[in-house]
Amino acid sequence: MRLIARRGRPRRSIVWLAAAMALAIPPLRAADAPLPTDAIAWLQRDGFGVDSAALAQYRRLGREGLLDAQLDDRLGDTLPPQVQGQIDGMDISRLTPDKLAATLGDARLRLRTLPEADKREARKAMRQQGNALAEQAREEVLLRAVYGPNQLKEQMVWFWLNHFSVFARKGEVNWLVADYAERSIRPHALGKFRDLVMATLESPAMLVFLDNAQNASDKLNENYARELMELHTLGVDAGYTQQDVQQLARILTGVGLAPMQDGPRAHRRRGPLPLGDGLAAFIPRRHDDSDKQLLGQRIRGGGFDEVRQAVDLIVRQPACARFVSRQLAEYFVSDTPPPALIERMAQTFESSDGDIARVLRTMFTSPELLDSRGGKFKDPTQFVVSAVRFVADGRPVDDARPIARWLDQLGEPLFGRPTPDGWPLDGAGWSSAGQMTERFAVARAIGSGRGLWADGAPALDGPLYQAVLAPRLSARTRAALAQAGSRQEWNAFLLASPEFNYR
Repeated sequence: MRLIARRGRPRRSIVWLAAAMALAIPPLRAADAPLPTDAIAWLQRDGFGVDSAALAQYRRLGREGLLDAQLDDRLGDTLPPQVQGQIDGMDISRLTPDKLAATLGDARLRLRTLPEADKREARKAMRQQGNALAEQAREEVLLRAVYGPNQLKEQMVWFWLNHFSVFARKGEVNWLVADYAERSIRPHALGKFRDLVMATLESPAMLVFLDNAQNASDKLNENYARELMELHTLGVDAGYTQQDVQQLARILTGVGLAPMQDGPRAHRRRGPLPLGDGLAAFIPRRHDDSDKQLLGQRIRGGGFDEVRQAVDLIVRQPACARFVSRQLAEYFVSDTPPPALIERMAQTFESSDGDIARVLRTMFTSPELLDSRGGKFKDPTQFVVSAVRFVADGRPVDDARPIARWLDQLGEPLFGRPTPDGWPLDGAGWSSAGQMTERFAVARAIGSGRGLWADGAPALDGPLYQAVLAPRLSARTRAALAQAGSRQEWNAFLLASPEFNYR
């Protein structure tokens, strides 16, 4: 089975290989009557996927009330007790910044003191321990994506993790991604963009990944400065120069990792200045204190305050407002979002000093959002999370590891992009014939419930299906479902259908 691609974009035709037995669909109850098609379309964009809880929220609060509650972050982060218990049982939940710094510092110190012959095995053990922590971080993000009550916030957490992408398998980033997701990204996902940029700048995961931990006045490293402007804030065509990159790199000298062997707060007077939770630090002796010229503005030498001034200057550029607005519109609305919508979002960004929630409100109340309904192909994360949400419908999974493995299989592992540009946001990046073959295999696995629970394939043809999907199915999809030879096959056909894969 595959969706057919044409001109780089997926079509809605589908090739079905099916058996000869139809499954009975239970009658629709009045209480489960479908919401209007525009309500379902709006919910498909608002969250990772529609489940019964999302329908109940919409019916209780209405569209405006639900959007208000989401953007004000009034829905909370409470997860089902069994799901929260899984997260609480992870090592990453017990590693506070102090403990993480001390543990990593001890491992570094031990590595330095070992005989040369023993260092290879010690490095391997350290890498394995970090990889285990990174796997737990992936599972936590995905569990929150599936079960989090504020689905718009959960989408924004993933969006920003992708926008400010880090690669877990570089250096010690694997030790640091849990802290990055929970303390750098999540608290700022709906806040001011400037605060989000500063939080990522002060994150040890970002400083290691983009090499600013090695950036010093006597040995300049431009990697982070370049990506901060090109990928995080202004875009590649914003008019800044190579000299601006060099000047920003000089401003960022000394922003690196804190001494870890004694914990992140163990800094002597006039020594490194702790940043964020203290895993990162500003180290004055490594900083270039001379004056700089950035984007036509003079920034006087003055320690870490230079960094704050530089970020303020960058995020207040009109190019930043347009770039971030375009990225958001590409993710939520269309691969080629209407210029008028981008312009209105950018105006909101500028007038609100980069208030992410207000920019999202402009987008989610726009006519363009629903004008593009059914035209946005789900990337692997949207597909996997929406499928698990639909199949589980609030039921806690026994194991989150299969969810992460399905993303590996589809080529979009969380914290797995080696380059800093993040995974593609357009359908063309995920609609090749090979991708569609893998997607059908994953649809079959999710539809079987295999790995998630021990009791076999769930029934997906109940009230949620009738309220959300049944009214929108084409005759072609209905015919394919009628030919399914088993519950598992019916589930796979449904999850692989165009109606489920487009939003």
